[in-house]
Formats: sequence, structure tokens, C-alpha cells
Amino acid sequence: MPKVGMEPIRRKALIGAAIAEIGACGSLEVTVGKIARRAGVSSALAHHYFGGKDDLLLAAMRHLLVQLWQQGCAGLREGETPRQRLSNLVQASFTDAQFAPETISAWLSFYVRAQSSPQAARLLNIYVRRLQSNLMFDLRQLMPVADVHGAARDIAALIDGIYLRQALHAGEAREAVHSVESFIDRLVGPYGS
Repeated sequence: MPKVGMEPIRRKALIGAAIAEIGACGSLEVTVGKIARRAGVSSALAHHYFGGKDDLLLAAMRHLLVQLWQQGCAGLREGETPRQRLSNLVQASFTDAQFAPETISAWLSFYVRAQSSPQAARLLNIYVRRLQSNLMFDLRQLMPVADVHGAARDIAALIDGIYLRQALHAGEAREAVHSVESFIDRLVGPYGS
């Protein structure tokens, strides 16, 4: 029987261990036993908290998405103009935390997993829709409404694509941010900022 009050601590440890184990393995071919050992708990306890490997891996991805969302929200709150908020949102996607090797492995594995898992696909869809919605909010103030949906879709695709390219080729976050920022400038430039 688990100790009372330990569940949040152990869940957090298991999620961190899952991300670290995915990073060490480079794929989702990890076992609950290895994750549990890394977290310092039994595999039975890991199964008790998460039910199975898929649920644990989804919890790990949710954790990464919440971190990204929190960084993005902080940037949105700090921006004083629509263009600054867009820049802050872009920068949140390319922080050092997003380029940690274990985070890169988790994201790459997550994209692959979303191809065969309805739950992972749903989680990925939430991320995509949330990013697009945040981009559209500020783009509406910078360009004609008719162009906003396509522009947000293109910026989101560029963020994801450049992230993947930079992550796979050990590129710098600064280069990634510059590429996306230049694209946004070209989109909104004709309409002023």
C-alpha cells in the first residue's frame, strides 16, 4: 500500500524518469521497470499510479506540454504589443529546456506515437490547436482577418519544423528564433506593426 501523501511526489519522479529514460534510449522502447528503477520505486507502484506504460508516457508528454504552455503564457502576459507577444511565443518554443536531449527524444517519440495512438494523437491535436489559437489572437491585430488562419498555420508549422531540424542537427535556438521571426516580419510587414 502506498504511503499517504507520497503519490504526487512519486508521480512526478516517475514522469521525470520516463522523460530521462526516453532520452537515454532515444525512443519509446523503454520498460516500466527501467523507468521505475530510475525513479527509485517498484514497477508495481508505477503500474499502480499510471496503469501501464502508455499512460505513463502520455503523462510524461502532458508534463512537457504543460511546461511549454506555461512558458508561452508567461511570454504572452509579458508582451506589451501583439508583435511582442508573437515574439515571446516563438521564443518559448525554443528555450534551452526545449532543446535538452531528453526533451528532444520525448518530442520526436511523441510525434511517432501519435501516428498509432488515439490518445497521443488527441494530445498532439490539442497542442497544435492551442498554438494556432494563440498565434491567431495577435495576428488578427496585425493583418487582415482573411489572412490570419493561414498565417497562423504556416507559423506553427514553421515552429515545429524548425524545432525538429534544429534538434536533429544540434542547431542553436537563436538561429531557430531568427528564422521564425523573419518569416513573421515578412507576413505582417506589409500591414505595419
